[in-house]
Amino acid sequence: MQNEAPGRPHPLTGEEEAFMRAFVRASLTLPRALEADLLREHRMTLNEYFTLMHLSEAPGRRMRMSDLAEAAALSLSGMTRIVTRLQDLGLVLREQCAEDGRGWLAVLTDAGLERLRAVWPAHLASVRRHVFDHLGAADLSGFAAALHSVAAANAFPGRDGDG
Repeated sequence: MQNEAPGRPHPLTGEEEAFMRAFVRASLTLPRALEADLLREHRMTLNEYFTLMHLSEAPGRRMRMSDLAEAAALSLSGMTRIVTRLQDLGLVLREQCAEDGRGWLAVLTDAGLERLRAVWPAHLASVRRHVFDHLGAADLSGFAAALHSVAAANAFPGRDGDG
């Protein structure tokens, strides 16, 4: 390897390059596989599933739209479209924030919680089949910590309001 000019990035090692290629491929193919299973078995998108999941875990089953978008790594406008679809199905409600009157909350309905409970077993089986059946003895906690660090370092900057 030649001496590198100051400020220039260091080339990836062979191991780093192999990891990046595998990581990018998995990050593109895995969501497609999980979503295909959900669509085939329950006519639900992966983003709809994760929206219901995040709401089910939130205090009072409600979240500010901007926080929900951030949790799902989506734009606020993208989350607004998903919540509108879920609202049309009676799975989610939108209500104005009592604290400031400007923002909006997404609220999981009882029907939404029941729908999530009905879909969860299929999603769990899909995740096991597409992910965990292939990991063997991997250090899951270390890998999860590393992925959280990567995600935090690359989080979406700012939000465009509270939809």
